[in-house]
Amino acid sequence: MKTLKTLTTIMLSTTLLCGCLSTSNKDAIFTINNEPVTQAQYQKEFDLIAKNPMLSNMGVDLKSNPQSPLYLMLKDRVVNEIIIKKLLDQDIQKRKIKVTSEEIDKELRTIINQIGSKEKFNEILRQNGISSKQFKEDVEKEIQISKLIDDVKKVNISDNEAEKFYKANINSFKHPERVKASHILIAANKDEIKSLIMADASNQNLTATQIDEKVKADLAAKYDKAKKLLNEVKYDPTKFAQVAKANSDDPGSAQKGGDLGYFTKEQMVEEFSKVAFSTKPSTVSDIVVSPFGYHIIMVTDRQEAGTESFEKAKASIKSFLEQQEKINVLQKHIEKIRNEADIVFVDTSYNPTNIQKQIRDNAQKQNE
Repeated sequence: MKTLKTLTTIMLSTTLLCGCLSTSNKDAIFTINNEPVTQAQYQKEFDLIAKNPMLSNMGVDLKSNPQSPLYLMLKDRVVNEIIIKKLLDQDIQKRKIKVTSEEIDKELRTIINQIGSKEKFNEILRQNGISSKQFKEDVEKEIQISKLIDDVKKVNISDNEAEKFYKANINSFKHPERVKASHILIAANKDEIKSLIMADASNQNLTATQIDEKVKADLAAKYDKAKKLLNEVKYDPTKFAQVAKANSDDPGSAQKGGDLGYFTKEQMVEEFSKVAFSTKPSTVSDIVVSPFGYHIIMVTDRQEAGTESFEKAKASIKSFLEQQEKINVLQKHIEKIRNEADIVFVDTSYNPTNIQKQIRDNAQKQNE
């Protein structure tokens, strides 16, 4: 029942909310409450989606056929998103909703902490082609929307509502025996090491025996490294997180000091689970060999099979229900302001009704 925001959800929720540049009505392809949207503005929004690496990796060229179903569906989406974001911007201005730099910085710190580090945060931005300036603007819009929702309707989930949800979804709060542990991984897969050795041009003339010897030497070196780290954390277990951050080959947990959170036996490979579930809390294991390599495990807690109590679950339930209700409030509010808006399609090819009709007509022709 975690409701922590992630970078991914922030980006999804703010895609609709970046502002449009002002321009004159004579350049408009459509207007929203007399505010113009130009072809250039539309194209900018379209290109942001069309340049998605996922589409390019699939070999999809949206611009090659403006009559294709995918192109038309994206056109419909972009027009509707522009309308929604413009209406929300207008409403935010009307209500004089402001966001301080302190609020933005606080939200950014929260996001970075959830991701694990500023380095990982920056890497995610880089991979998605987003500048830190743009992301900061997106966060500002996210806070504006949150304040808008509060201004429309203050959401408050009572204990009774939370308990009702708990009872109706009791199975979601049942759990088998679980262990909470951290680990340090020194990656050492025999087949992967052999493949890397054989892929190296300098090793092409080696015999099978010589390659096997190189594999054994590499595995031995990795084991020695694991043994050295084991001695270090056995001597001072308080340094486990520090050692994991600096040395673990598991990037997901390394950023969190090796923390894997709670897991069941079935969630880990057999070799790992067997040791983790037989090790006492606050204890560091010996080296564990799995298909992934050499692990050093530190068990931090154990939970017997059971059901999480309502008191323990209440805060997360309330947070979850509050988020759901806020989404509902925003959706209803968008529907309201859109129904009340004066939207004029100067170029009728951008009218969603016409776009949807074109999609249906094209589909019908293909079926004939």
